[in-house]
Amino acid sequence: MRVLGIDPGSRNTGLGVVETTADGLRSIAYQHIRMGNNPLPQRLAIIYQSVQSIITEFNPDMVAVEQIFISINAKSALVLGHARGSAICSAVNAQRPVYEYSALQIKRAVVGSGNAKKQQVQHMVRVLLGLTATPSEDEADALACAICHIHTAQGQQMLAAAL
Repeated sequence: MRVLGIDPGSRNTGLGVVETTADGLRSIAYQHIRMGNNPLPQRLAIIYQSVQSIITEFNPDMVAVEQIFISINAKSALVLGHARGSAICSAVNAQRPVYEYSALQIKRAVVGSGNAKKQQVQHMVRVLLGLTATPSEDEADALACAICHIHTAQGQQMLAAAL
């Protein structure tokens, strides 16, 4: 199973591809997309094109996307929704199934606690994937999202086999 994880953001987006192996999990690729102060439509196009490019290059079976964290600032939440929409639209246009997970679910799957700090997620992603360098926060969150989906799918497969 090969999964593209996406940590969407309107200025910074993380992408990470993880696959299952006989020995566990392996990182295929990860990147941090910085969109700077470009106008929103250009940033959304960068997200769309980046997701499209990584799908074309690494051919993931499915895509896992972090859900919107409810913010006090409605405008920020709306802009983040646009970023997620751009990433999801790119995945759907590439005919990949899309799964969504909350930050709480992702942190629990990777660290064991939904209250984990960013540095804890980075550390556990590095350990779980055997990386030699620590990924950026956005990259780690994207990889963690992919790991969360793999663990969830494996759990569902085991449950189905037991029934």
